[in-house]
Amino acid sequence: MALTKTPICDFGKKAENFQLKSTDNKIISLNDIKGENGTLIMFICNHCPYVKAVIKDIVEDTNNLNNFGVKSVAISSNDVKNYPEDSFDNMIKFSEENKFKFPYLIDETQEVAKNYDAVCTPDFFGYNENLELQYRGRIRELKDLKPVRSGESELFKAMKQISETGKGPENQIPSMGCNIKWLNN
Repeated sequence: MALTKTPICDFGKKAENFQLKSTDNKIISLNDIKGENGTLIMFICNHCPYVKAVIKDIVEDTNNLNNFGVKSVAISSNDVKNYPEDSFDNMIKFSEENKFKFPYLIDETQEVAKNYDAVCTPDFFGYNENLELQYRGRIRELKDLKPVRSGESELFKAMKQISETGKGPENQIPSMGCNIKWLNN
């Protein structure tokens, strides 16, 4: 597990379209999950200790963001051959166990992760209503893989601001987690 931090937000960069299979066997595109006031695209996986540490926060934040017209989607892009815990069947279990109300998609070719320049799990991409990138930060501080509970999550606060103003916060602390497990082509 290589600890990786996300790069600084590339404000205004447009979201890339995708068509990926969801854990409920539907093909989901960017237009299917676009929110009226914002869209949150998250790169996660089932086995990463950083994702596991914040998965309850992710579910809570995404549920609450729905009230602000922000829709969310999670994408798993890891190499499932070498990381079988991230297999499609395990994605279904993971989404059910954690009560996902957002689509959880598999990126088998890793093309979507590459198009987004995703680097780690979790990696958060927060877009405004025009699908312009406004947030590339963390959900909240972690100490010894435990979330620090002080106020609202940074992700929730940023996405709420984006839903109301179309702009993300100028100062963002990078998300960090395990590097995406790339295929050895």
